[in-house]
Amino acid sequence: MQTVLWVKALHIIFMVTWMAAIFYLPRLYVYHVQAITENDAKGDARFKIMERKLFWGIMTPGAVLTIVFGVWLWLGYGITGKWMMWKLLLVLTLLAHHIACFIHLRAFRDGHNTRSEKYFRIMNELPVFALFGIVFLVVLKPN
Repeated sequence: MQTVLWVKALHIIFMVTWMAAIFYLPRLYVYHVQAITENDAKGDARFKIMERKLFWGIMTPGAVLTIVFGVWLWLGYGITGKWMMWKLLLVLTLLAHHIACFIHLRAFRDGHNTRSEKYFRIMNELPVFALFGIVFLVVLKPN
């Protein structure tokens, strides 16, 4: 029983890490667009470094470890129910968002970003719906 508590704690810790990065990276993209619009070459270079380090140093490890510990909980302890299927669907949407962040990371890196500041502001806010859904599903476990 003690092991499951450690696994849950680690799942939550890495989920918080992942979500923090999911919220912050698109916000960096907003500021990156502003730097490019202002022809700020130093700002452009600085944002490329910050985005890369956030994506590869925090966001991706957070995602991988969240999924590892989540699968461990799911398969190792037999967590089931319709709520779990809905949670998995929301996690898949977060993974899609993660992949979209990677695509934008490469576009900025290569100097090919075509998205606006407004687009990234919206992208920054969308994951909150998945977060609310996941937390409510896990806490309430509706049938």
